[in-house]
Amino acid sequence: MRIVFFGTPEFAVATAEEIRTCGKHEVLAAVTAPDKPAGRGLQLRVSAVKEWAMEHSIPVYQPSSLRDASFIEQLSALHADCFVVVAFRMLPKSVWSLPPFGTFNVHASLLPDFRGAAPIHWAVYHGMPETGVTTFLLDDKIDTGALLLQEKTEVGKDETTGELYRRLQKMGSKLAVQTLDELESHTLTPTPQVVDSEWKAPKINREHQFLPLELPALNWYNAYRGMSPFPGFLTRIKLEQIIEFKILKCNYLDNKFNANPRHRIEGNRWWIEGAEGALELEAIQWPGKRPMSVVEFLRGLSLQGFYEIV
Repeated sequence: MRIVFFGTPEFAVATAEEIRTCGKHEVLAAVTAPDKPAGRGLQLRVSAVKEWAMEHSIPVYQPSSLRDASFIEQLSALHADCFVVVAFRMLPKSVWSLPPFGTFNVHASLLPDFRGAAPIHWAVYHGMPETGVTTFLLDDKIDTGALLLQEKTEVGKDETTGELYRRLQKMGSKLAVQTLDELESHTLTPTPQVVDSEWKAPKINREHQFLPLELPALNWYNAYRGMSPFPGFLTRIKLEQIIEFKILKCNYLDNKFNANPRHRIEGNRWWIEGAEGALELEAIQWPGKRPMSVVEFLRGLSLQGFYEIV
């Protein structure tokens, strides 16, 4: 199979590399996001997929518009059998309808659950016991196309988004090659998605990063797992001023404290406690400080007692 690969972030690279090295299929070109200025110097930064493609001398296309006629002509001239998409923006029909074997996406959830931009984060955030990866054919809506293949995996009760990300990245790359193999051999029958789902996966906003005070403490722990290590799990404490800081590591305690949500510091230990349990903090990052353990942070400080969460 002759492939054009569409993707941008590091998550997509594993699938591109698996296709390149499997010995069965050929990556003709990679389509990725345009270079963007980043950092203090606003120097142009290339995507992870572009770096991968350049390393392997694979042609790269970076259209500002996917509907551009010259870009579509370039794609057509490649005479690809199939397009493979991982973590890329929505494609117009003029693109996804080009190859004879269609265009499929590798999505890090068990569709129709967690359609959207951040399926791994939200599966962990909501404490799902299992998730997985799905390959599906693109259509004119987001993550609604006919299902091709799925693979399930359990989610560990203490597993973070970062840990699950690596596992699903590898699973997705293998499933993509299997999907190509079965499409080529005409042994794969697409199954329409006929069921909607209550579980959505919208883009992560800053408000999602904060400890959800209105929920029980177990949900706090799941929210911590879902936002860790990226983009980060945040809370606030009221001292002489309100301080916002990042929780890097914590544990869930199901003790019944019978308290309104609050910070509690005793000796070198720090809890965020509520009526149905608590988080015991183990490592934090204070504004302007390096990451450190709670024991190290509290050493020599006079923080003791109860403090309001804002």
